[in-house]
Amino acid sequence: MRNPFRYFNSSPEIIRLTVMMYIRYPLALRQVEDLLFERGIDISHETVRFWWNRFGPMLAADIRKRRVDRHLYSTWRWHLDEVFVKINGETHYLWRAVDHEGNVLEVFATKRRDRKAALQFLQRAMKRSGRPKVVVTDRLRSYRAAMNVIGNAADQECGRWLNNRAENSHQPFR
Repeated sequence: MRNPFRYFNSSPEIIRLTVMMYIRYPLALRQVEDLLFERGIDISHETVRFWWNRFGPMLAADIRKRRVDRHLYSTWRWHLDEVFVKINGETHYLWRAVDHEGNVLEVFATKRRDRKAALQFLQRAMKRSGRPKVVVTDRLRSYRAAMNVIGNAADQECGRWLNNRAENSHQPFR
């Protein structure tokens, strides 16, 4: 694999530090620039933005891979939900998986809301984040059918107000 940092004058450690500061903490580009300047690293906020656009997805993929390899992901309780959204005038379904801490694990858009779509969504979420101990859903029958195929139907919980965490995570899309 080629070195992604090969054409940059700055060291890979500085680039990683800069991008991780911007991703991990709620800082603006100029605040990251100021923090690095206090540590003797003089870069522009535009450089921070460029590095974030260029190396952010790569570092996020590394973090995700390390979490799955070391089992540092959240497997305690997942909340699954779907919401209707209009994309280019057509109704689609936005599926979402949220863990017990409120972190979004997976987002998936489909045209249908059936067993096949639910199965595809669950497999994609489990591939990325591991297998949950408990899955909290609404009473949509597609979840139960998909979990029967996967083999964790006994881990599903349905209740009237159990899935509020997933319902609240949809609010920015509404």
